[in-house]
Amino acid sequence: MGVTRAALPPVLAVDAGNSKTDVALIGPDGSVLATGQAGGFQPPRTGVAAAVDVLAEALASAGVPAGGSGPVAGHVSACLANADFPVEERRLADEIERRGWGRTTAVHNDTFALLRAGLPPGAEPRGVAVVCGAGINCVGMTPDGRTARFPAVGRISGDWGGGGGLAEEALWFAARAEDGRGAPTELARALPARLGHDSMASLVEALHLGDVPAARRHELTPVLFEVAAAGDPVALSLVHRQADEVVAMAVVALDRLGLLDAQVPVVLGGGVLAARHPGLDERIAARLAERAPRARITVVTAPPVLGAGLLGLDALGAPAQAHGKLRAHFG
Repeated sequence: MGVTRAALPPVLAVDAGNSKTDVALIGPDGSVLATGQAGGFQPPRTGVAAAVDVLAEALASAGVPAGGSGPVAGHVSACLANADFPVEERRLADEIERRGWGRTTAVHNDTFALLRAGLPPGAEPRGVAVVCGAGINCVGMTPDGRTARFPAVGRISGDWGGGGGLAEEALWFAARAEDGRGAPTELARALPARLGHDSMASLVEALHLGDVPAARRHELTPVLFEVAAAGDPVALSLVHRQADEVVAMAVVALDRLGLLDAQVPVVLGGGVLAARHPGLDERIAARLAERAPRARITVVTAPPVLGAGLLGLDALGAPAQAHGKLRAHFG
């Protein structure tokens, strides 16, 4: 649905991830006046300006004129993937401000949107969030403004897992199982079958030559969880390691903020965690209970743009009713 400039709301909420970008125009009462979507947001690959062009595409899909005739909102609340260091947040904020979309702009890493969405209504900004989608990241914060963060830029910053990482690991074990270098696993049959191949050798060749679009690798992660749920030891070991990585990040963030013994939320989200795989959920709950027994797990399945919107309403000092209306919209 589109809106005219005279009716534009004061908050432009943006959630931009590696695979897709969502925007929502939100009135001061929490009503959603327009939504739009575009492709992935990847400034390390495309550059900052081209990445922000994707946000403009999302605005256009919402029917919002996004250039040349004044701000489209009073405040821009942008929660962005690949905004992992302060310098990246500044560069992205500068580019968004240059577009003139809002009178004020705040840029956060997209994990902060997850944390905000998972906090109970009216609660202080105190807790930790772990996102496990295409990649993995974690943030924590306290009411006095302290934060705990990780670089979260891949293996060079010590990360392991996420949907992309799990697919790569599953392929590695499956290839070695088929050619005899590794332990037998049902992954060697199930992974190529999902992508229309009769063997890992055939699938590896197709992936190497580009005959299988890279985007289709995300289809392999659910296969890993299916095989693990059936009891395959190799697949199960990967699921358990992912759970342990989630808990490790949460515990370190809690410890840095002095919250390890506090009754605080640990918010989980992203495609892998929102899918609620029982084996993953149970392992996370058990391991977290051992190391942070008072922490309360919350899983957010609402669209991440909700968190960006709530942060925007916070910036405006909007009443609790507005926050509740926005939450109800995204359900």
